[in-house]
Amino acid sequence: MKQKGIFTFIAALVLCFMCVPAGAIMLEVSVKGPVATISPGKNTLTIENPLQYGCSYPATGVPVCSYIPINKSTLTGTVPDAAAFTVFNIGDQVVATSIGGPGDTWITLAKLFGSRPNEELVTNIVGDIGTIPTPFIGNYTLDATTVPDCSACSGTTCTALSATVKVESEGNEVLERTLIRGESLSYSGRNDGSSVYVKFVKGQALSTTCPGKTGMTGPQAISVYIVKVVPPFSSAQTNIRTATTTRPDEELTPLPLTASTSAAVPTTTKAGMLPLAAIGAIGFAGIILAKKRR
Repeated sequence: MKQKGIFTFIAALVLCFMCVPAGAIMLEVSVKGPVATISPGKNTLTIENPLQYGCSYPATGVPVCSYIPINKSTLTGTVPDAAAFTVFNIGDQVVATSIGGPGDTWITLAKLFGSRPNEELVTNIVGDIGTIPTPFIGNYTLDATTVPDCSACSGTTCTALSATVKVESEGNEVLERTLIRGESLSYSGRNDGSSVYVKFVKGQALSTTCPGKTGMTGPQAISVYIVKVVPPFSSAQTNIRTATTTRPDEELTPLPLTASTSAAVPTTTKAGMLPLAAIGAIGFAGIILAKKRR
């Protein structure tokens, strides 16, 4: 019985690594809180009273994901791009993602719109659009696939030649465009005052997508985008609504915003889903082991 439990744990770990792309081994940590300080001279932004995003895995039912307090009063990290200093202001509610642990280096900063936690949605992003678990406002989704320059690789990553960005509106693809560094796209095809702007600043792609490259482990590919979503007219009314209960459609669930790497065969990484799948596999194994020991 004990050997069977160990086998199950190993199988879950294998599943965990199968869920993560080759090369993507660095833990991504997302936190939420108000901006405390902005320091262009130091290239940093500080969040106070941060809450960390995580999921619990009950023995039965689905995982429960939320932001919970951590033992840090502030977290400071360098910003992904200097554009952050024109987007974020002191007091703004943000979600920030870093690699390896909370703070130090923000790979993504996202501005939130909404007065209640279950109504908070993203309006602006500076960084990698695939690393934020909170959805965009206006029921928009972004999908980005980077193409590597196979002559400019180091370890697990290559410089990205371009990024193919897709815009989805209410579940339907409405725009696709390939952007080189510095190029942007805009979409305003809905009759509700909303719009989407995306600029590809710079990026990386996994070296394993290049011909002749063998599989290896190392840091995942990270890209930088500047995104601005103008909310629909109705969003202002939703934000001031005084309901005392939470509708089922208001429950916070991670929306798959993607940023991925590609070459001859493009691959796409769904934001939030791969880390959660990995954690889920380990959590599942832990539950089984606990039962075996009883």
